[in-house]
Amino acid sequence: MPGKTQHPLRDSRVNAVIDRLAAAQQFPPDDPRARLERDPHDYSEYGFSVLPEQGDLIYLLCRGLRATRVVEFATSVGMSTLYFAAAMRDNGGGTVIGSEIVPAKVAAAKRNLAAAGLSDYVDIREGDARTTLRDLGGPVDFALIDGWLGTEPSLARQVIELVAPQVRVGGYVMNDNAEPDFLDYIRDPANGFLSVALPLHGSTELCVKVDATPGSS
Repeated sequence: MPGKTQHPLRDSRVNAVIDRLAAAQQFPPDDPRARLERDPHDYSEYGFSVLPEQGDLIYLLCRGLRATRVVEFATSVGMSTLYFAAAMRDNGGGTVIGSEIVPAKVAAAKRNLAAAGLSDYVDIREGDARTTLRDLGGPVDFALIDGWLGTEPSLARQVIELVAPQVRVGGYVMNDNAEPDFLDYIRDPANGFLSVALPLHGSTELCVKVDATPGSS
């Protein structure tokens, strides 16, 4: 028989918040992931988040990188933020820069981070990520692109074009939704990344920056 799943993040206080969020996650009948134009403010009570197995991978990679500056689009209610912030703390310090456009979700994320004891490691920027993530204050080690879906050009494509030059060589990008125009960008060798699709949450694209792109630090 397979053994019990072993999670790399072993802080019981953080895991209690993660377990609560995972148990509460639900999707509305008119699933906004259908790539239609919808207003994210209409779904303020739903926390669209990464799954725990994706969070485990985020935590492991950030620990292995000794990451100290990471960014995520979008924060939602803070599930991915918890994994990032725990890694920053366990690496000895660092900052998670998050972007979330829905005020109610910003408030929920802050409550969840406080409950986990991780508030000091997070800077949540409320507003449109195309503005809030334009300047990350220096090179980042890891970027999660998991924001609101819609028609092309997708927000994922628009945000990665802003963020990619700010990712350091050797840093990672993870994408949860496999937007076709995001994949076109990240798989183009001219943009400096190598990537692979992982069988997590349908398909999770994991990318590593191997060459500096125009405008990089």
